[in-house]
Amino acid sequence: MARFPPIDLSKIRTYPLGSRPSKVAAAALGRVHAVGASFREFFDGLPAILAARDVRVIATAIATRHRAGKTVALGMGAHPIKVGLSPLIIDLLARGVVQAVAMNGAAIIHDFEIAFQGETSEDVAAHLQTGRFGMAQETGDFLNRAIVDGARDQLGLGQSVGRAIVTAGLPNRHLSILAAAWQRDVPATVHVAVGTDIIHMHPSADGAAIGSTSLADFRTLAAVAARMDGGAFINLGSAVVIPETFLKALNLARNVGATVQDLVTVDMDFQRHYRPHVNVVQRPTLGSGQGYELTGHHEIMFPLLCAAISEELARG
Repeated sequence: MARFPPIDLSKIRTYPLGSRPSKVAAAALGRVHAVGASFREFFDGLPAILAARDVRVIATAIATRHRAGKTVALGMGAHPIKVGLSPLIIDLLARGVVQAVAMNGAAIIHDFEIAFQGETSEDVAAHLQTGRFGMAQETGDFLNRAIVDGARDQLGLGQSVGRAIVTAGLPNRHLSILAAAWQRDVPATVHVAVGTDIIHMHPSADGAAIGSTSLADFRTLAAVAARMDGGAFINLGSAVVIPETFLKALNLARNVGATVQDLVTVDMDFQRHYRPHVNVVQRPTLGSGQGYELTGHHEIMFPLLCAAISEELARG
């Protein structure tokens, strides 16, 4: 140890604590919830720190942009439907807070099954060994027929399924996002990767129809992106398809001359993924705008954000 003599503590330099910038102040601390208090009181009592601060900022930004007539769009995977968020999304569409919704191909499976029988989400592991996974007859027949009929009528895939659910008078159609969009003439686009959805295993699947209707929906999403200057985009639970599709739609919109800047983008998922981080949060907001990540369970975080937006809109 002769080569390493003890450090000379007499040379230590300190400074007054008050001269040091700090990240957390007493004013930002949370408040104890009072039993019987309103949601607004609960929400206002959250700490003004990290994600709790971001939820406030995002809710305010979306409410402000909605009041200003800017376009707010929602992208989503299938999981939000499986965890019970369809009524919240339908409410956002009905109130005009969200003016467009984009989903991956799996989302139409659960949207249809909820509308058809009020239940969805099979046990994949239990059925995979026997080859029964994904082979429910009504799901394959209804959705593939809707897509073929939509292709014939030159509709997008989302329109095709929404129209079919409404026309068939499915008993729980009030819980269908696609039916709500069709009834309100709101763009609902579906972006398919062929082979990823259970209906592609059925003999009724028509590749040409799937391709033409999904391509039409991509072009519709690009048209939505072209109107998103100063608007907002939320990606709810899609790790690959929607982030990739949104980025290309945004680029196409800009390529044909649309000015799309000052975006607020939000990625919401259980964990942070590469594609949503770069294609939703980071790249679309370069130079202007702001991207956020709200990480946590959809069934908790999204209702919290929806309620916060409603409270912000109610403040006037």
